[in-house]
Amino acid sequence: MNLTGSNPLRIGLRQERVITPQCLIIFGASGDLTQRKLIPALFELFIQRRLPSEFAVIGCARRRWSDDEFRQRMLEAQEKQIKKHSNEWNNFSENLFYEPVDLQSPPDVVKLGKRLDEIDRLKATHGNRTFYLSVSPKFYANGCKALSDAGLLKDPKRNRLVIEKPFGRDYSSAQSLNNIVQSCAVESQIYRIDHYLGKETVQNILVLRFANSIFEPIWNRNYISSIQITSAETVGVEDRAGYYESSGALRDMVQNHLTQMLAITAMEPPGHFDPEAIRNEKAKVLQAAHLSNELEPWKCCVRGQYTEGGNQSNPLLSYREEPGVDPNSTTETYVAMKLFINNWRWQGVPFYIRTGKRLAKRVSEVVLTFREAPVHLFDATGGVPTSNQLVLRIQPNEGAEFKFEVKAPGSGMRSRPVEMEFSYDESFGEPFDDGYVRLLADAMLGDPTLFTRSDEVEAAWRLYTPLLELIEDSPWQLPIHQYESRTWGPAEADTLLAKDNLLWRRP
Repeated sequence: MNLTGSNPLRIGLRQERVITPQCLIIFGASGDLTQRKLIPALFELFIQRRLPSEFAVIGCARRRWSDDEFRQRMLEAQEKQIKKHSNEWNNFSENLFYEPVDLQSPPDVVKLGKRLDEIDRLKATHGNRTFYLSVSPKFYANGCKALSDAGLLKDPKRNRLVIEKPFGRDYSSAQSLNNIVQSCAVESQIYRIDHYLGKETVQNILVLRFANSIFEPIWNRNYISSIQITSAETVGVEDRAGYYESSGALRDMVQNHLTQMLAITAMEPPGHFDPEAIRNEKAKVLQAAHLSNELEPWKCCVRGQYTEGGNQSNPLLSYREEPGVDPNSTTETYVAMKLFINNWRWQGVPFYIRTGKRLAKRVSEVVLTFREAPVHLFDATGGVPTSNQLVLRIQPNEGAEFKFEVKAPGSGMRSRPVEMEFSYDESFGEPFDDGYVRLLADAMLGDPTLFTRSDEVEAAWRLYTPLLELIEDSPWQLPIHQYESRTWGPAEADTLLAKDNLLWRRP
């Protein structure tokens, strides 16, 4: 399939979305996320001329850095990217500032407020401020209180608050955190970020469904037999053992990233393309979703943990041998489960979700399998005609493919499956932005479309509460199954689908 993109149109759309004079304050500025994602995303916005001339970035952390030291450290972290844009970096870095702040110290936050007033006057940012909490989740509540007590969130129209995942550890903690955050700021000021929603290919699910009349009429239980949502990684836990040991795959990936993909895939058409209309429909999906066996939840979920693998030249450690991991750890690095959505569109259609580390291939995708033709009129090369499938590739090789039957060459009437493919790279010929580029721009624009609302977060946690309670209280009912590194996970996950005479897709 050969599609062409229009660069002038993209530029025109970008120019319509004008960010007002802005000051972005990043708490946790000495951390990895700031160096790897946030500053590069802001620099990309600067290169694309999507930032206003009146803007500033204030890094905040407990380290006693100066403005110049902060700029130098960001320079070192972006060295490869900056080589192509050295002049732009020099101009960009003039807008980087630093203020030592301990969010647990009210005097520090009050002092920050005074520094912000100075920068407002210096950069003419008119008090428009976006506060980004890129800190440990344990500081979210106190951080919001400190900002509120210092009067830095008092203007809902000019002050915004971006909060990284994870937002809570379970339903009750997410509910408590929501109550605290909403006592410090109104909901319209709060932007709970999930970088998966910033991906072009996740947003493309909305366009594919609602801009094409060929898909929406068959996007339901009458035509679709099952849906698989996969996010597989080839890497292990790397340097995140401290965090991962207390979260596991269920909290780290399923509750947020995969659940958001589920909501976008299954939501009803909104009345119009409006942030609240879209978020209303996503929330309805999550409120209607449930585990396939609520009375015996251990029967609809499989947990796994990777063991050693690789080869002599590249041996791979087991999860329990990774630095910082408990040698007897029962933290899952893989999870697969079966869900249903109780509504008119999806009643009876199973949704299968899986994610894992050290799997055979890096891939994120949504696979819609359509029902078989009611009568098999033709012989198939494989014995039985293959069910039609629509595969939405989130990453890598971003795009989509559609699998269907055609006549095989020859004198007989035999069919065989073929694929029709759409590739973002081939069709548009240009790289698209990292998710953080889109999300940072949207936050500063005051556009909450791709951010999760309080009821969405709570509904997602409520959905997985039975599993979290089992892991905490009766772990023997949801045991850890070992799987070799660089395979597709434990055999028990295959059994989960085999009960329904299905197989996981293995790209």
